[in-house]
Amino acid sequence: MKAILCKDYGPAENLVIEDIASPDVKGSGVKIRVKAAGLNFPDTLIIQGKYQFQPPMPFSPPGGELSGEVLEVGEKVTRFQPGDRVAALTGWGGAFAEEVVAPESNLLPIPDSMSDEKAAAFMMVYGTSYYALKQRGNLQSGETLLVLGASGGVGLAAVELGKAMGAKVIAAASSAEKLAVAKEAGADELVNYTEESLKDAVKKLTKGKGVDVIYDPVGGDFTEQALRTMGWNGRHLVIGFAAGISPQDSREPDAAQGLFCGRCILGGEFHPARAADQRPEHDGAVADVCRRQDRSQGQRGFPVRGICGGAWGGTHGGASGHWQDRFAG
Repeated sequence: MKAILCKDYGPAENLVIEDIASPDVKGSGVKIRVKAAGLNFPDTLIIQGKYQFQPPMPFSPPGGELSGEVLEVGEKVTRFQPGDRVAALTGWGGAFAEEVVAPESNLLPIPDSMSDEKAAAFMMVYGTSYYALKQRGNLQSGETLLVLGASGGVGLAAVELGKAMGAKVIAAASSAEKLAVAKEAGADELVNYTEESLKDAVKKLTKGKGVDVIYDPVGGDFTEQALRTMGWNGRHLVIGFAAGISPQDSREPDAAQGLFCGRCILGGEFHPARAADQRPEHDGAVADVCRRQDRSQGQRGFPVRGICGGAWGGTHGGASGHWQDRFAG
């Protein structure tokens, strides 16, 4: 079978397509014929050697999620059979191959109403955002949610899910074009944090009360600004650091106590294999989101060779939404 391989760290132009052996399937593994695969910000880092861990060379790097058809199942698999349409998480990558083996716990059935492309762009961003908002942030109907980076993959999912959960959503992004995407997804209020103070704008929109939950995949200097918009008993969800990590400041302890008093900072990683005890709740939540969604976040599709040619523009995280790839044939 063919697969994209990384043999040297660098830009996407360094990736190559080669023939490799089809993976074996056993135990709880499920072999899938890949129809479409998603690209996310971590994919741009791992091929440059900038991710928090690195697999041994050579490796099949991009694509931590995919959609396709079940070809074969291991002897311990009970929920799927050959011919089923599924979406799957692969972990750190490997989805840009013609065939992939993933654990049964990492698979979900694809509804008939959802295309392969949409399914390939669904699990990672919506799974991350649902876990953050529901299971970590405990977002309630009527509360106010501030989403930073609101036009990115996880940010846009957070806007849509926040609205579905009954929250008032304030979307913050760095340009009018990005905010227009968030508005289309359902955001109630918009803040361009390159043109106005995030803290002042949010305080004005909430009439000084502050927000209940902050969804922060941006980091950098925006994290402290966002923290200063949070109301009493607010929850700050640490999702990522697209803008880096702000240096430790040298303020007096009393000042730091004022910033964090009555507030909570939450982190955590979503992974289906680590949530087996929550499988019914998780599957029900995914089904509910699927019913609410008539689209996923794919911004454009392109042939597999476009990945190696750099057509995805994936060396910087400014893409508005979530990108996919389709395998020919």
